[in-house]
Amino acid sequence: MASLLTISSRRVPTRLGRLASAVSHQTRHYSVIDHDQKELQNLARAFADKEFAPKMQEWDENQHFPIDVLRRGAELGFGGLYTREDVGGSGLGRLETSVIFEALSTGDVSTTAYITLHNMCSWIIDEFGTEAQRQKYLPQITSMEKLASYCLTEPGAGSDAAGLTTTAVKKGSHYVLNGSKAFISGAGASDVYLVIARTGGSGPKGTSCFIVEKGFKGLSFGKKETKLGWNSQPTRAVIMEDCEVPVENLLGAEGRGFSIAMKGLNGSRINIGSCSLGAAQASIEEAVGHVKVRKQFGKVLADFQNTQFKLADMATSLLSSRLMIRHAARMLDQNHPNAASYCAMAKVHATDESFKICDDSLQLHGGYGYLKDYKINVYLRDSRVHRILGGANEVMRMAVSRTLLV
Repeated sequence: MASLLTISSRRVPTRLGRLASAVSHQTRHYSVIDHDQKELQNLARAFADKEFAPKMQEWDENQHFPIDVLRRGAELGFGGLYTREDVGGSGLGRLETSVIFEALSTGDVSTTAYITLHNMCSWIIDEFGTEAQRQKYLPQITSMEKLASYCLTEPGAGSDAAGLTTTAVKKGSHYVLNGSKAFISGAGASDVYLVIARTGGSGPKGTSCFIVEKGFKGLSFGKKETKLGWNSQPTRAVIMEDCEVPVENLLGAEGRGFSIAMKGLNGSRINIGSCSLGAAQASIEEAVGHVKVRKQFGKVLADFQNTQFKLADMATSLLSSRLMIRHAARMLDQNHPNAASYCAMAKVHATDESFKICDDSLQLHGGYGYLKDYKINVYLRDSRVHRILGGANEVMRMAVSRTLLV
């Protein structure tokens, strides 16, 4: 693992810091990752193999949120991958971040997915917060001493984010928030919540973003949801009943909430697509290992042409998905005007195809794939929700089609 040194009272990874300076903000037009990016990939995969993979099934079965392991990952820089270095971030680009999230997800998709959401919160504060907000919150968030959750979805407003009804009314030195957010990853365990609430009229321009801390008056949480997958992270409703938030916790100006949310989601779509890539990569590895030893009709499954063709198709789908995700990540790094559309296309393709790869891998396991003794069922269940969150894939297709029909 990377060695560590102390800089500005923060433990920052030497190797990750050096690589960040070497690869950040570079424009690349090729698809194969370079030496420094490969080093980042190896670092993340080694961590996943050691810290995530041996515990993935146990965490899934027991619905355990491994905060101690998350903080060990933060020591390597995983708590603020694309947050600036002066507040403990790693200062990487979106391409390097994608490579890392894919590698981490081979060990545990659910836990990595939470890390992606935590990173999105870190970036939003870094990008849109005041200097006082950055210095107050980010050193503890990038170290994962404090965990962060993103609160956009509501019971009646999922992909229709502009239709949210949570309100924020300014009263003296506070905003008073009322409403609830649904399906919030980390809710109850997290310390910091980025809440999008309505401060003005209807539509996107009437929303604002707030930093809400656990312990604020009027903030509470619903029951822990029982889910098909993503069991290593808790999911609850976040409930605000006359919740008092200091005016200095407004993130950006009033009316910028929807814009902040959408910019955060563009990166989130790359992140969650990267987690799907990791699930697909690990599933192929599991399938290859199984078909090399499982015998039917007197020979191993790997000797059957049907098995060989199926694996070839799976590898082809994974490569096409990986190329789309990494291309969209580069466009984000370049602030390309069409980045949002490319992120939507990459998210649709990668999450759909990667889920199919997981399903095909389970099929190659036969009846064994249906047993919880085997890892493949966890990858399948954990990657299923990726086609829904961050904007359902049907909505992503609508967004892409609008760019074609203008």
